[in-house]
Amino acid sequence: MSTTSPQRAAFAPNWPMRIALLALAAYTVWASSRLGLSGDRLAHGLGEGARLLGRMVPPNFERWQLLLEGMLESLQIAVLASAIGIAISLPLGVLAARNLSPVWISAPVRGIIAICRSLHYVIVAILFVKAIGFGALAGTAALVVASVGFIAKLFAEAIEEISMKQVEAIRATGASVMKVLAYAVLPQVASRFIGFCLYQLDSNLRNSTLVGIVGAGGIGGTLFAAFKRFDYDFVAAILLAIIALIFLAEIISGRVRAALR
Repeated sequence: MSTTSPQRAAFAPNWPMRIALLALAAYTVWASSRLGLSGDRLAHGLGEGARLLGRMVPPNFERWQLLLEGMLESLQIAVLASAIGIAISLPLGVLAARNLSPVWISAPVRGIIAICRSLHYVIVAILFVKAIGFGALAGTAALVVASVGFIAKLFAEAIEEISMKQVEAIRATGASVMKVLAYAVLPQVASRFIGFCLYQLDSNLRNSTLVGIVGAGGIGGTLFAAFKRFDYDFVAAILLAIIALIFLAEIISGRVRAALR
């Protein structure tokens, strides 16, 4: 007497997933009602946005000197913050790597990195503005903290993925710690490090325009002042200049990455 096992459906319904999607849809509807989101408000906002765009055309570049000063300051903030942040992140990344450092070193360093990542850079910029005053120094310090939180974490993760055979071979020769890092660790992660640094520079170029809105220097302060004066044609000129700067940085970083491959 042969027994036959019950046939399984080719495409069995996934009820837990369906229930989860229904719950997500229900929560979305409930949250939208609590937040006052409605089609009428959206339609009104689109109309106001169209009128705002109409007041921004054509862009006004008559105050190009003020625009250029703000852009140069933002560029200086981004480059300086990236350089300092990368210089700090490199040793922190090595100390945070659990395959190179003991836990009593890597754990506290990872805690420092996590603290740097915990707060948004705009909040950090506000804190520095309150502590050291308005200007580019506050913006640079805020972006240094943001850079350390991002780059040091990626550095540590990249180091943890290296092959330890080369490290052990260099250590067997009696080499010092610095020589182990120079000849066994850095060659394996150099290209990734450069990619991380270029990405952070791109990010800081964008972020440097935003920290200026809270008084931390750069073109963001000029942009915020133009908004307060309802000088929307100059706002359009500033936004176009920011977009052009980001596009230029993207082209340059792409060329650098291609050259390093």
